Amino acid sequence: MRRVPIIAAVLVIAGIAAGTALPKTAVAPVVAERQASMKAMASAAKTISEIFAGQVAYDAAAFKAATETIRRRSGSAMVDAFPADSLGEPSDAKADIGQSREEFAALARHLESLAAALSDAADKAPDGITQAMRMKPGMAMGSSLLGKRAGGAAEDDPSKMPAEHLFHLMLQDCTNCHAKFREKQQ
Repeated sequence: MRRVPIIAAVLVIAGIAAGTALPKTAVAPVVAERQASMKAMASAAKTISEIFAGQVAYDAAAFKAATETIRRRSGSAMVDAFPADSLGEPSDAKADIGQSREEFAALARHLESLAAALSDAADKAPDGITQAMRMKPGMAMGSSLLGKRAGGAAEDDPSKMPAEHLFHLMLQDCTNCHAKFREKQQ
């Protein structure tokens, strides 16, 4: 029966026309789209993690697709997904993104550069994770904001880093961004 969707649409339109706001639980399309994008990136990161951990067999196409999912959804695509009028309630995105737009954009671009380097590494490994892709003993698993080590030295060229290290740096970028720009869920 088509009455329910039509009635719901009429009520929403009537509420907007009457000047009333949508309930706090209503999510704008831009928020829903970015939530879907974040879920896709989380799923891609899980795939990469399982491949590095040996929990699933290496599949070059799946590895490459996961890296490309993150690359395509980061950088300017990520920045564009957070317009100023979509921050704060009911979204988990803090309004701080608006005040710290350049810092947010720098994190998004850094994530994109790491994902691009990881995608390139995937092209060089059609048959499996190579020794060159693995982290070396003593390598830090993460970094501070914008890929700088605690001592302040900037990271090396991502294209020269082992793929596994790139992945850990990507996860650290996600953690740093969420810590600063996402409301903690209760």
